[in-house]
Amino acid sequence: MKNLPFFKMSGSGNDFIIIDNRQKIVDEADLPHFIERVCQRKISVGADGLILIEPSARVDFKWRFFNSDGSLADMCGNGARCAARFAYIMGIASTDMSFETDAGIVGAQVKGERVKVKMPDPTDLRLDVEVVLEGGKQTVNSLNTGVPHAVILRNQIEDLDVVKLGREIRYHPDFSPAGTNVNFICRQKKNDISIRTYERGVEDETLACGTGSIAGAIVGAVKLGLQSPVQVRVRSGSYLSIYFAEIDGQYKDIYMEGDARIIYTATLGEDA
Repeated sequence: MKNLPFFKMSGSGNDFIIIDNRQKIVDEADLPHFIERVCQRKISVGADGLILIEPSARVDFKWRFFNSDGSLADMCGNGARCAARFAYIMGIASTDMSFETDAGIVGAQVKGERVKVKMPDPTDLRLDVEVVLEGGKQTVNSLNTGVPHAVILRNQIEDLDVVKLGREIRYHPDFSPAGTNVNFICRQKKNDISIRTYERGVEDETLACGTGSIAGAIVGAVKLGLQSPVQVRVRSGSYLSIYFAEIDGQYKDIYMEGDARIIYTATLGEDA
């Protein structure tokens, strides 16, 4: 795989390597190891994840999304926005598009640098579950917004050791065997929240997480009475707008809007 062309993109601080793989230019032989290597910061390109854009017989295209450790993930909201803008720029789709993911068909609308995506409806909402940690009991809310998320409400999150606490919850037996992403939210203004996220697969705090922001907004709606659209301030300082409808206690018609920026385009050399 010499001289592979790619885009480096950022969705509100979540960064990705995106490759047009419609002509099958990526070698499948040792793909997880390849992804793990090129996503390592300082020794290669570095990214939170890698996206392969591939042909679809049903919609505009399909993707395969990989975490930086090489593991395959069903969904990534910030990655979905970047993939949509990439597809538009490359002439794969128009400004209104849909594409296949392992979490279902995703619709997207590109508005310049900003992209709005239709996300899967959340499932498996559980509230006020007590989880026993080393430091004592912790009340956790959990749901699946394409991937599993735990959401914890705090009065403030600036001084929190997100990596230590997030990692303990991520690997907790109560969330095995798949594990979970872990989000800490606090209310800012009437309809705004701040969020910090420990991401499964990255195994660290990231500057943004789209599906985590949706999870935080839904839990905020249930527990804090937040109304659509909820403005979510992620760690990078960017805001994601989360839209939803509440119908008979169920949360549906989930949309997320935020930036999807091209950082640079380049080719991956063999040394990468």
